[in-house]
Amino acid sequence: MTDFSADQVVWTSKLKEVYGETVELEDEQGKSSVYDIIAEFEVGDRAYAVLTGSGRGAEQEILRIVVSPDGLPELESIVDDEEWENVNELYDELTFPADESE
Repeated sequence: MTDFSADQVVWTSKLKEVYGETVELEDEQGKSSVYDIIAEFEVGDRAYAVLTGSGRGAEQEILRIVVSPDGLPELESIVDDEEWENVNELYDELTFPADESE
């Protein structure tokens, strides 16, 4: 996996087009939770979604978007630590860009 840069990002809305503004995810214990879709983007040959849960102290989650055999977008955890770190840093860069005048 290589480092990503902001100029490689293509903003998308595949999840929102299929599911609307929220998605319901089930954790390992079978508990369902609703998440707001904050952003979706592609970089390289991969797509990612930024979600946030409801309630106080809800943190953002970044998940990979994959296409199911029936053609629908689905979410999966990013298990590769390097990929997760690269995507997380890229989203931070996109969200909080450095001041270019410095």
